[in-house]
Amino acid sequence: MNDKQHTIKAPVTVSGIGLHTGVQATMTFCPAPVGHGYQFQRMDLPDQPIVVADVDNVVDLSRGTTIEQNGARVNTVEHTLAALVGLQIDNVLIKLDGPEPPIMDGSSYQFIQALEDAGLEEQNALRNFYEIPEEIRFVDNGRAVELAALPLNDYRLTVMVDYNSPVLGSQHASLTDISLFKNDISSSRTFCFLHELEALYKQNLIKGGDLSNAIVVVDRVVSEDELSELATMLGKPKVAVKKEGILNNVDLRYKNEPARHKLLDLVGDLALVGRPLKGQILAARPGHAANVAFAKKIKKKMMEANSSPVPHYDPAREPVMDINQIMQVLPHRYPFLLIDKVIHLDDTSVASIKNVTINEPFFTGHYPGNPVFPGVLQVEAMAQTGGILVLNTVPDPENYTPYFVGIENCRFRRMVKPGDTIIFRCWLLAPVKRGIAKMRGQAFVNGKVVMEAEMSAAIVRKDA
Repeated sequence: MNDKQHTIKAPVTVSGIGLHTGVQATMTFCPAPVGHGYQFQRMDLPDQPIVVADVDNVVDLSRGTTIEQNGARVNTVEHTLAALVGLQIDNVLIKLDGPEPPIMDGSSYQFIQALEDAGLEEQNALRNFYEIPEEIRFVDNGRAVELAALPLNDYRLTVMVDYNSPVLGSQHASLTDISLFKNDISSSRTFCFLHELEALYKQNLIKGGDLSNAIVVVDRVVSEDELSELATMLGKPKVAVKKEGILNNVDLRYKNEPARHKLLDLVGDLALVGRPLKGQILAARPGHAANVAFAKKIKKKMMEANSSPVPHYDPAREPVMDINQIMQVLPHRYPFLLIDKVIHLDDTSVASIKNVTINEPFFTGHYPGNPVFPGVLQVEAMAQTGGILVLNTVPDPENYTPYFVGIENCRFRRMVKPGDTIIFRCWLLAPVKRGIAKMRGQAFVNGKVVMEAEMSAAIVRKDA
């Protein structure tokens, strides 16, 4: 899995009819900054409102997942989101001039093609994974539906469907590596049973449904009169039933294409959690309602974990900035360069690491019989961390120098000793104005706060 966040290099556009609304729409994927996530923008509405792809914004689950925010609604988002997750793209603005993304061929593959044509671009920030900490389970006994998420340092999904049909019986589909999504899952098309068609039309759904963008499974004997009625309903001169039970001689791309499409839908619906996932997902007879209910349970666990302010630090992950990159930005050098790596950086926050060793020069004279990391140097290390953040607010940081100009409400909570690893976290309290940044910072060792303060910093051009 990608370790760093990605966006696309350039805008790319697709057009087509919406599956349920039947409205022609143009959808443009646009590059977006670090931490942006997936957002839709309704370009056809007044003020062009934004709809964030978030499970809390789901408002309808009638044969698809619909989200709404700021008075704007976007229907059937799951295929679009699945393509983004499948390519491990984290940040995209999706501009849409209609109520629903184009259905294309009923899969995610044409979105994948467009996004790859645009090109992927790595961003200078680590992906903010939510790692499933323990089993999370959703069960709907009435529908015999069950979904579970289990801890795993990867993202894998397995889906089982069973329709009690002589044509479409029990099927399984698995995705063992997200990099296989494009080739193994993305081209699987949406489907429905023949007996569902009339009900869907009566519900004012699938207005854009067509035999070119959906598989119709015929699970009963159909008379010629019914086939004629179906042809009229679908706007076709004639429809027929293939011996395999698929309407109008459509060839399946895989024997288990329906199960693969259910996995595709699950990937798209779980994108609404808002962060890339690490875990093993097992799903029996999933559907959009169950997927979204399951996503809400995962997000609840995620938000509970987020109540802890301690940044997650995995020493095995590549940092956002190593010591050589830090020295390209900060002017500090031995013995006053006090941070070793940056593990998170976005527009409003930063996190860094300081490994405290007995070889630090100040330990020779600072409590030599009982070495304690000096509080004043903890403040300096936090200020350097904040300096990385404020320099990130200008396009040419190499031409600026950060200066520590103020400190308030500084508290030291615990002693820091050789062998400790300090995690510093700083975040802006307000937008940077006239080169002055106001920040709050905290320092952690073993999950405990050891120091905290509010700081002010100025960034000054070197030629000023």
